[in-house]
Amino acid sequence: MRVAVFSARRYDRISLDAANHAGKHELVYFEPHLDQRTIALAEGFSAVCVFVNDTLNENVLKELAGRGIHTIALRCAGFNNVDLESAEKLGIKVVRVPAYSPFAVAEHAMALILTLNRQTHRAFNRVREGNFALDGLLGFDLNGKTVGVIGTGTIGAVFCKIVSGFGCRILASDITENEQCKSIGVEYVSREELLQSSDIISLHCPLTPETHHLMNAAAIARMKKGAMVINTSRGALLDTRAAIEGLKSGQIGYLGIDVYEEEGD
Repeated sequence: MRVAVFSARRYDRISLDAANHAGKHELVYFEPHLDQRTIALAEGFSAVCVFVNDTLNENVLKELAGRGIHTIALRCAGFNNVDLESAEKLGIKVVRVPAYSPFAVAEHAMALILTLNRQTHRAFNRVREGNFALDGLLGFDLNGKTVGVIGTGTIGAVFCKIVSGFGCRILASDITENEQCKSIGVEYVSREELLQSSDIISLHCPLTPETHHLMNAAAIARMKKGAMVINTSRGALLDTRAAIEGLKSGQIGYLGIDVYEEEGD
């Protein structure tokens, strides 16, 4: 199959070429995102391989179908950037990554917590400058703190297990309760109680119309003053403007993110 790979970076080429070592497919890489302006690049291909910031709305899908594209392969688990109803009507098959390594994401969330708490990024820069002062680097014991986990799917469950090893009380909020989490002492509570009681809040849920700006100004106002917020899921779960105001006011004491709602470019 001849596949146009959009939003391609060097690491994408290395991984995909390794997976295609037998040469069953012809992969052609394009750095630009797929959107209305770049559809012409898909001419002559049977499939496109895309990522989270590519646009696959109804108009784009119609033009892809008109060019003979019959398959869209997502290099991600999320599919909120694809108009699935239009794809079905046009007879375009959409496939996605079933799951990322839950350990990689959960461990990264824990790394953000430890970095913010122990100020290792600041300490590193100070030492490079020959400054060994401890002012402003004081952290706190995670043991005994309350961690709120919003979303306890595969990644959220692994994160809960990691956090339990630090001796934290774990509160969780989700539309369904994960028995694996409950077996290690996770308490399911309302989102309201989670916001009010947690010293650290970590987001591990998908982006849907219901979760868009889940952490908005109202939610941030209900948090403990100075609480830590971690987002390793999707950028738009967190209202960026509200988060900035929360940081300025001190309502958010620490913010750890590896996603951002306007990260497209």
